[in-house]
Formats: sequence, C-alpha cells, structure tokens
Amino acid sequence: MRADAQRNAEKLRAAAAELFQERGLKVPLKEIARRAGVSHGTLYNLFGTREALIDEVVADLAADRLGEAVEHALSLEDAWEGFAYYVERVCELQATHPAVADVVSGRYPNSGRLMAICDRALEAGTRIIERARRAGAVRPDFTGEDLMLVFGTNAVLSRAAADADAAPDVWRRGVAFLLDGLRAEAARGPLPRPPLNPRQTYEVMGGLAGTR
Repeated sequence: MRADAQRNAEKLRAAAAELFQERGLKVPLKEIARRAGVSHGTLYNLFGTREALIDEVVADLAADRLGEAVEHALSLEDAWEGFAYYVERVCELQATHPAVADVVSGRYPNSGRLMAICDRALEAGTRIIERARRAGAVRPDFTGEDLMLVFGTNAVLSRAAADADAAPDVWRRGVAFLLDGLRAEAARGPLPRPPLNPRQTYEVMGGLAGTR
C-alpha cells in the first residue's frame, strides 16, 4: 500500500472507531469518510464493505472488553456472584458502548471476526451458567442460548432508552428483576417450551437487531 493510502486507511480506522463507539455499527459510511477527511470512494477502495471495516476496527475492542468480563466473572469464588457480574457487565457494555451491543447481537452476520466473537460469547456464557448451575445457584433450565436472548432484548431496550434520552440506565432495573428470577429457588415447574438451538438463537438475535 502506498504511503498516502496507508495514511488514509489509518484516518478511516480512527474515524470509524469513534463513530461506531458513539452510535453503533449502522452509522452511514459517508459520515465515517467525512470525519476522516477522505472521499466516500476512498473508503470503498481501501475496505470494500462495511463488514470489512467493522472487522478491522471493532472486533478486537469488543473481544477485549467481553473477554475481561468473562475473566473477572470466572475469577470470583462465588459462582452466583460471577454469573450476576457477567450478566450485569455485558448489559452495561451494551448500554454504554453501542458497538458492543451490535457485536453481541450479531447485527452483521457477514462480518467473520464479529460472528466469531458472538460464538465465543455464547460459549463463555454457557461456561459461566454451568458453573453456577453446579453450585446450585442458578435455575437448572437456563441455558447459554437463553442468555444470548437476554442480551439481545437488553440491547433493544438500552438503545431505545438512549435514543429517547429517557432514563438511559433503565436497563439496570430490568436486569435486577431478571437476576432474581434466575436464582435456583425461583424455578416453579417446567417452562412452556424448550430452549432455542444455536441456529435459532442467531436467527432471533438477527431479528432483534434488525438484520432479518
């Protein structure tokens, strides 16, 4: 890559990182190019697609933040505290970092690195749930797929509250109710249907994110 193209690519990465963090991954590409001070055509010539740009600038950031949440959750000695921390922390990241909300929701299924992070989030959530289940802390019928749906609906709620500029931290109330209902002693008989499988989960998540 020529030196001028390298400079333009760096400016586009920086502008995309800022705008994705401010407004989520759906921000118009023309606005990214404008903030970077380059033409729309330059963006396409250097990155080709929105998904390629997302994978360049968002994937590592989201992976680091979600990875930190998993590591801390598993470091807590009390399995319920670890589970509750993970749920609250991911929901907080969704509310405060729109790009992370889009990553967890699988908003762009053609972004290979982004979807790999979604898969790892499902695997990590399942490990954290199983640890809490073995300790007798979380209800036995709650699955990793159920947790992904929790994150999907939290993303919709937190985005709507932020867009309306009305109680942007309302998600905390919802999470508090949710966690009380997920304690082992809260289970009251069988649920009305079995959990979704991973394929169904991503289809539903895509619908919540507006990609289906």
